[in-house]
Amino acid sequence: MQNPGGKLMKKWLMAVLVMLATAGCANVGKEFPTDQVDTITIGKTTIDQVRATFGEPWRVGRENGQKTWTYGKYKYSLFSDTQTTDLVIRFDDKGVVQAYNYNTTEHNE
Repeated sequence: MQNPGGKLMKKWLMAVLVMLATAGCANVGKEFPTDQVDTITIGKTTIDQVRATFGEPWRVGRENGQKTWTYGKYKYSLFSDTQTTDLVIRFDDKGVVQAYNYNTTEHNE
């Protein structure tokens, strides 16, 4: 005689384990070519060049009235260290890079 309750219990336990494993992490943002950050030149690189190199920004905004673009990838986990990388670029009124800030928790540099 088969034990249908036992099969159901195994399936239920498997579903719970999968939910716990996936609930323990979250990814936000999108990948961008971090190896290209050094190609940005303040006062020279244009908004079109940034778009060609890095693609569309993950977030856009304004800081002190100036356009800012943010590229970021953030991986949060309950079971391992958080990994974050972001690039914030501020443009002047002519669409030229005025300043940028690059930060990462990956210490390969």
